[in-house]
Amino acid sequence: MELPQTREIVEKLAKEIRPALSAEVFIVGIHTGGAWLAEELHDMLGLSTPLGTLDISFYRDDFERIGLHPEVKPSDIPFDVDGADILLVDDVLYTGRTVRAAINELFDYGRPASIRLAVLVDRGGRELPIEAGFAGIRLDLREQIDLLKNEKGELELRLRPK
Repeated sequence: MELPQTREIVEKLAKEIRPALSAEVFIVGIHTGGAWLAEELHDMLGLSTPLGTLDISFYRDDFERIGLHPEVKPSDIPFDVDGADILLVDDVLYTGRTVRAAINELFDYGRPASIRLAVLVDRGGRELPIEAGFAGIRLDLREQIDLLKNEKGELELRLRPK
């Protein structure tokens, strides 16, 4: 399967998001790919609100099964979550479990007014009733797909070999 250029997908996503956002929206990216994408979107959308990041490693419901990710990073929420409109950003939406964990962690910081979800790729296969309000591309994939940063620091989508 041939994927479109990642930059084109990111630009399409930003274009879709722009008219739906208020000036006071806070973007929060889920480590790692979602945080990279959140940085890109924050810049493209020209937001002045601080950017947040979440590492949901300890919030996963499969923590006992998969163990601790070797690159746990601290979460950074540099704004008051209470009453905030949040755009939660992740790279790939699949089962919905990562997003559920991120929402649980956000509520530990306070009670947001709203949380909307933006993803680069919605690949179907949901196990939880979670849906992205914004998706750069929607695919029905059996393969794993990863968002990576290349040697130039550019984002690249790659299908993971079986």
